[in-house]
Amino acid sequence: MLLLLLGIIVLHVTVLVLLFVSTIVSQWLVNGEHTADLWQNCTSGNVFHCLASSSNEWLQSVQAMMILSVIFSVL
Repeated sequence: MLLLLLGIIVLHVTVLVLLFVSTIVSQWLVNGEHTADLWQNCTSGNVFHCLASSSNEWLQSVQAMMILSVIFSVL
């Protein structure tokens, strides 16, 4: 029983770490001079230029759910 409880605790800590990393990390997709993530799209040609991510409804809902999941996991 103690081993099961230890396994559950390790699993929850792992999920929390992955949740924080996936929300905070700034480069999910890297393609040559173009990087994209949940919050912004950047190009690094002659001038480094960043734009906000597209305003798709699904992307805004993903951003909101990621923020809420981090807040509720801390609570």
